[in-house]
Amino acid sequence: MTTEHDPTCAVAHGEGEIRHQATGLTLVAVFASPVAGFLLSFGRGLGYRTVLYEPDTARAGAVADADLGVTSELPELDGTTEVVVTDHHRPELGPALRDVLAYPVRWVGLMGNPRVPGPHIEALKELNVSADDIARVHRPVGLNIGSRTPPEIALATLAGLLADRTGRPGGFEF
Repeated sequence: MTTEHDPTCAVAHGEGEIRHQATGLTLVAVFASPVAGFLLSFGRGLGYRTVLYEPDTARAGAVADADLGVTSELPELDGTTEVVVTDHHRPELGPALRDVLAYPVRWVGLMGNPRVPGPHIEALKELNVSADDIARVHRPVGLNIGSRTPPEIALATLAGLLADRTGRPGGFEF
């Protein structure tokens, strides 16, 4: 059976060339966490340029993964940047999000339980961030696949980013 008409199908059947093509996008994980490590590792495999932004210099210095681009200063961000805040309990949440929202990033989201109001809303209001900018923060992030562990959460998040970027609903609806 040949699958030449559909290059994606051909790759899935081992008949096509597997290319790890750069997406031209940057994935920034905010705050060092187990989820951030998987998110950035998987993101590299999907063609993202990856960066871990950890504003706490001690925590940034403690990240042992030499493959991660770790910075304690927020890098320049643009419309090719997707940002995922991986810890909603950090005291730096408001300032970190405010600083990210000052840039025209393609997408920004905050992990957290969707049944609980996001702590970012009040934190950003206290910092005089506009309602329009607060509304740019997606929450929850990722597809609802029942993820519980850090690698599952990272996978669901990246699947959600891909669905958003390609204009697809995610899930099993075609």
